[in-house]
Amino acid sequence: MKLLIIEDEKSLQTALSKGFRKLEYTVDVASDGEEALDLFFSGTYSLIVLDLNLPKLDGMEVLREIRMDNKDLPVLILSARSEVEDKIAGFDKGANDYLAKPFHFGELEARVRALLRRNFKTTDTVIEIGAVRIDTATKKLFVSDEETNLTKKEYGIVEYLCLHRGEAVSATELIEHVWENDANDVFNSFKVHLSKLRKKLPEDFIQNARGSGYYVE
Repeated sequence: MKLLIIEDEKSLQTALSKGFRKLEYTVDVASDGEEALDLFFSGTYSLIVLDLNLPKLDGMEVLREIRMDNKDLPVLILSARSEVEDKIAGFDKGANDYLAKPFHFGELEARVRALLRRNFKTTDTVIEIGAVRIDTATKKLFVSDEETNLTKKEYGIVEYLCLHRGEAVSATELIEHVWENDANDVFNSFKVHLSKLRKKLPEDFIQNARGSGYYVE
């Protein structure tokens, strides 16, 4: 899953990006409202974590622009504005959740997981398809009850395909959800990771959709 973290306080931005990357999320970061919208309109994200007190463009305006383009993308406001009126305004503008600073990272990550499950229309943290079982909370994959060690990108590919089970997903869409914005030589890297991943899974678990990409049955 790929997150966009919009936070101007550098120490907190670094802590959040490191924390989510440690949990196998792919993360892009923005330090002001204009940069945030540039990334949003040029990338593809599973969820946005949004501060409100931003330079150049206020977080509420950023949220308004996001909602004009995409009404379904989960947005979690993370802000020092903790008054009830601020929270109501955030929800009225289209936020899916609101967490006031200071906060515990564990609670933030739990809320992110809950929003992602809701967005993929599932309440279960475990996905089982044939001999493959994925625990989306711990980011672990098992084949016939044996844990299989995956790289972060290998896990990202198979998790995204399983969450879209039965749908053809293009290489471009997979790259946009698994690789970070500043990655180089992305397509060749994708092919290498996909090839290694297929060798760790049951034969034909990830199938080719001719002309459309890849899918899990």
